[in-house]
Amino acid sequence: MDRPADRIAEVRRDTKETQIRVRVNLDGSGQSRLATGIGFFDHMLDQIARHGLIDLEIEAQGDLHIDGHHTVEDVGITLGQAVAQAVGDKRGIGRYGHSYVPLDEALSRVVVDFSGRPGLHMDIAFKAGAIGAFDTQLTFEFFQGFVNHALVSLHIDNLKGANAHHQAETVFKAFGRALRMALTLDPRSAGVVPSTKGSL
Repeated sequence: MDRPADRIAEVRRDTKETQIRVRVNLDGSGQSRLATGIGFFDHMLDQIARHGLIDLEIEAQGDLHIDGHHTVEDVGITLGQAVAQAVGDKRGIGRYGHSYVPLDEALSRVVVDFSGRPGLHMDIAFKAGAIGAFDTQLTFEFFQGFVNHALVSLHIDNLKGANAHHQAETVFKAFGRALRMALTLDPRSAGVVPSTKGSL
């Protein structure tokens, strides 16, 4: 699959639990339009867009009368599918990205590899079980959904933090910045797949 020249993709996911539309532009300016029905989750998705310089549109309707699990997980899945479609065969990308991001007392590190192989390691000892209407356990479900469908290896470590809001925000900001690094096109590697195997 060749890399689309504009690196834009739109994906829809419709199930009995959720109806989701995601549109990404990997070469955007960090603009976002977000409506998942979970305010704090929208705030975190905005961090990905802003710090990843990815234009991101997400519309989600889910069974929030049960809880946020299906909505958050399925947004992760659909975002992963959209990113995979937009990045194409990965020719010319940096492939690897990493970032450390602080927010007051909190500090997180995120490292990503567009390896073509899904893998997630996440170590966050959240100081609260919920942030507004957002269950902090769903952070893992979001990233697991993304990893499985974007086909990336992702390491997330919250190194310090006493406030759950700060912990989560540093993670999502660092994720955005790591994506930005990994997805940036390197003119010295134009047309080259960043792997000795010749494919990812």
